Amino acid sequence: MAQADASFRFLNERNKMAKNHRPDRMAGEIRKIIGELLVNGVKDPRITDNFVNVTDVEVTSDGSFAYVYLTSLSFTNDPEAKAAQEEDVLAGMNSAKGMFKKDIAKALKVRRIPELIFRLDKAEEYGRHIDEILSTLPFDDYHAVDPNEVEDDEEL
Repeated sequence: MAQADASFRFLNERNKMAKNHRPDRMAGEIRKIIGELLVNGVKDPRITDNFVNVTDVEVTSDGSFAYVYLTSLSFTNDPEAKAAQEEDVLAGMNSAKGMFKKDIAKALKVRRIPELIFRLDKAEEYGRHIDEILSTLPFDDYHAVDPNEVEDDEEL
């Protein structure tokens, strides 16, 4: 029993060391395919009128799910209108999911196509929020310190 347990641990460690790059390659291809379809293939006005862009795709290690992160250009500052627009974009992307999967299946030639899960990418909004916070801080009182000019005894 101890022999089987030790060999299982060895195989488990071996699998951890050899990272599987297939999900990363698949994610890149899915991003490229969906991006091309957003430009040329999709006719749904919920998508075409909102300038949708794929920012990232993450495929699970077993290849069963692909999380597709989207942004859409919004010309309004009204939070309710923006939320309605984002819901429309997600509804349009979910209705076009079959077309996306069909083209992904043609291009990738894999046995099983991952289930596409569309999410809105909030990283840009979060970045703007952090920039607003940083812009309110009084940086005039501080001066930049070059780490090369500081002696070993001094603290930054």
